[in-house]
Amino acid sequence: MRNKNDEYSAKKRRRKNKWIDGGIVLLLIILSGSVLWIGTNGWSVENAVDRIQNGSKPTVDFLEIEGPSDSESTGPTKRSQENTSPSDMPSEAPLRKPEDPLIREEIQEEKSIGPAVPQKPIKPSNPTGYIKGQKLPKEPKLIKGVLLVNKQYPLPKDYAPGESAEAREAFNELAAEAVISGINLQAFSTYRSYEYQSTLYNRYVDRDGREAADRYSARPGYSEHQTGLAFDIGEVNHEKHWASNSFGDTEAAKWLAANAHRFGFILRYPKGKEEMTGYMHESWHYRYIGKDTAEQLFKRGITLEEYLGVR
Repeated sequence: MRNKNDEYSAKKRRRKNKWIDGGIVLLLIILSGSVLWIGTNGWSVENAVDRIQNGSKPTVDFLEIEGPSDSESTGPTKRSQENTSPSDMPSEAPLRKPEDPLIREEIQEEKSIGPAVPQKPIKPSNPTGYIKGQKLPKEPKLIKGVLLVNKQYPLPKDYAPGESAEAREAFNELAAEAVISGINLQAFSTYRSYEYQSTLYNRYVDRDGREAADRYSARPGYSEHQTGLAFDIGEVNHEKHWASNSFGDTEAAKWLAANAHRFGFILRYPKGKEEMTGYMHESWHYRYIGKDTAEQLFKRGITLEEYLGVR
């Protein structure tokens, strides 16, 4: 009988100990939750109480920081695809969106005491280079009745004659005669506005850098295409050679070089004459100057700069 009483007492004590242990665990959970709750309210008991009463949101310091959105986490590959746009000139790589069309002469402003002294244009060591600080003129430069445009003789920004009707008529006559020789020519780029040249030039600067772009593309205001007298010429169905050095090796380019002067056109940037013209050789770029003048340049084998006496 005693054994049964002892066994009953032992079970009762164990049951009591379980309740005590459970109470202690519950108390610890409540204390831990209270500490965390107060912590999320800036360790302020008053804030915790106010939040219970008013149902307010947690403080900013403890809000979860979200990861970058899809628009912010766009990788380089996606960006390049978004910015890729076709160009009417040769393009080997995607081009970024051009910046605002400005002529940047890279002149640093100097701090001085007193009234500012205007800087004079600085001529480059290279006689065919751009003149730093040069402003666009109010009138175009005419020498011997010929309109001259190069890196030192720009055009007014608002000079916008459109494509020359006389030059177009001369080209049509040239193209008609080329057909007799089995060559189908097309002028794929003629007049360009100041604004369009800005866009085009900035694209090339973005792609190849300013120094490289200056060898083959004119800055806005310095392009012959703005005169409406420059014609980039290629062969129909041979677009892969348009505005490319490979055009110079084609029969069309050879015929053009030998006959264009008879219609008033000159090869504006001949091979080996970069120190005269300021631009690398372009076998497709022709300039209309009239039959008589073109004939003289062709026979003498000189550039327009040499003929006009500016080199």
